[in-house]
Amino acid sequence: MYRVSVKRHFDAAHGLRGYGGKCENLHGHRWEVVACVERQVLDEVGIAFDFAVLKRELDGVLASFDHHNLNETPPFDEINPSSENIARVIFRELEQRLPEAGLKYIEAWESPDAWATYSPD
Repeated sequence: MYRVSVKRHFDAAHGLRGYGGKCENLHGHRWEVVACVERQVLDEVGIAFDFAVLKRELDGVLASFDHHNLNETPPFDEINPSSENIARVIFRELEQRLPEAGLKYIEAWESPDAWATYSPD
């Protein structure tokens, strides 16, 4: 089994509605996002999945969040922009762009020591 991962980032503000603490206030993060695909075999070149393709498509997903207030950006205008929800939304959008990739999980890091991972299994 091969796992291929890339890390990209976006900068955005958010506030956690109903949180009841300081994170309910609008604040910003440099979100680090890790996307991992899993493949059983290598192609004829010896590659499980092309890093460049994974980076390009992940960048395409993240572009709609970069330098935005997530609370005003769909779908986070209706669901809380928690790390968990951000990871799930990115997973679903990237999976639509790369249905054949074998996307395994997304990690959404809001700081160097705090992150959430979403995997559908």
